[in-house]
Amino acid sequence: MVFGSGVPTIGVGDIADGDVLLDVREADEWEAGHAEAALHIPMSEFVARYGELTESLADGGRVSVICRSGGRSAQVAMYLLQQGLDAVNVDGGMGAWAAQGRPVVDDQGRPGAVV
Repeated sequence: MVFGSGVPTIGVGDIADGDVLLDVREADEWEAGHAEAALHIPMSEFVARYGELTESLADGGRVSVICRSGGRSAQVAMYLLQQGLDAVNVDGGMGAWAAQGRPVVDDQGRPGAVV
């Protein structure tokens, strides 16, 4: 699938085990609820913290970018593609993640909520 301006898009169920799941939501959204294994770099801090992503990315690994509904993650995925990385936008974002019954935890590891 393709999101709007040509950003490759996948569904929540298509995130591969070896992907880095990059959550680009802001801190308050992350604290309320996120995917446990996700790497959190808010979109507002992304360029300054780009190295954190590349350090956690295995050679040839794919980055699955997620936000609340898919808009911010599409922008970050496009940026990553322009940098030569293999990146995809997660269609429906954390809303779709939670709707499919995938676990959402808060900052303390307790059950969380998508806000």
